[in-house]
Amino acid sequence: MTDMKAAITAVGAYVPEYKLTNSILETMVDTNDEWILSRTGIQERRILKDPDKGTSFLAIKAAEDLIAKSGVDPLEIDLVIVATITPDQPVASTSAYVATQIGATNAFSYDMMAACSGFLYGMSTAAAYIESGRYKKILLIGADKMSSIIDYTDRATCIIFGDGAGAVLFEPNFEGYGLQDEIMRSDGGGRAFLRIEAGGSLLPTSHETVENGQHYVSQDGKSVFKHAVNNMADVAEQIVKRNHMSNEDIDWLVPHQANKRIIDATAKRVELPSEKVMVNIHKYGNTTSATLPLCINDYESQLKQGDNLVFAAFGGGFTWGSILLKWAYNS
Repeated sequence: MTDMKAAITAVGAYVPEYKLTNSILETMVDTNDEWILSRTGIQERRILKDPDKGTSFLAIKAAEDLIAKSGVDPLEIDLVIVATITPDQPVASTSAYVATQIGATNAFSYDMMAACSGFLYGMSTAAAYIESGRYKKILLIGADKMSSIIDYTDRATCIIFGDGAGAVLFEPNFEGYGLQDEIMRSDGGGRAFLRIEAGGSLLPTSHETVENGQHYVSQDGKSVFKHAVNNMADVAEQIVKRNHMSNEDIDWLVPHQANKRIIDATAKRVELPSEKVMVNIHKYGNTTSATLPLCINDYESQLKQGDNLVFAAFGGGFTWGSILLKWAYNS
């Protein structure tokens, strides 16, 4: 028997039906398919069109998919964490509503916000709870309705983001599978480069902020790209070296799906061929907190027990990190 680790034992996902393609975006802003594809790798993104549905809808659907596939009893779930930057409401916990709606009424719950690194940070948190011995089943969901905070007249941001959700279940494992190591970082000096300027305590909502469009995502693309490329690649390389692994020991790179060039740079740093890199940005765009679990869900059928997965993410704030996880089951 080995020390207890926190393993992913089930996955689920949900993306809306509506596809916002590059050709549709060409009719909305001054851009074109070739320009978008060459710079981001994105062909289309999913959008939740119903104005009466928010991030909780996406999260609930992903959780329900996981429950249906795994057969887990929601009443046995101890904790529900929703990683998101687009909560349904500013004060009421989105995760609490999600937990209630899926029948996880014995769980406590809370939201986690770390921008595009939210799910990665959630993995670290969920694993720590499991390894404490106090909790046996933790549902971690990454969900964002990014279309709710995007200005579709701003071609710098509207081409990038989409809506979606992914979920994983963490449970104890005594066979060596699960989270092996992590490197987590943050740098508050980066918050001016990727943000929503208004709506918080620093600049509360007013008629003026709404009229000025200060409630939409804005970014300094060049600065964000530079930091993302360097930091994601750095931590991915560090975690591989720290665990005395070679590129042959790594079965999959699971990178945040922000930009195909960032993904390629991270894969190059750890010397992994494209067939070992999870990529679905062409289908979904950047779904922020949902990119990592959506990748796992899309590639689940290819994963084998014992596979070594290196996760890497970078988000606004700045936040970033890498996790080494040994896959626990065969699909």
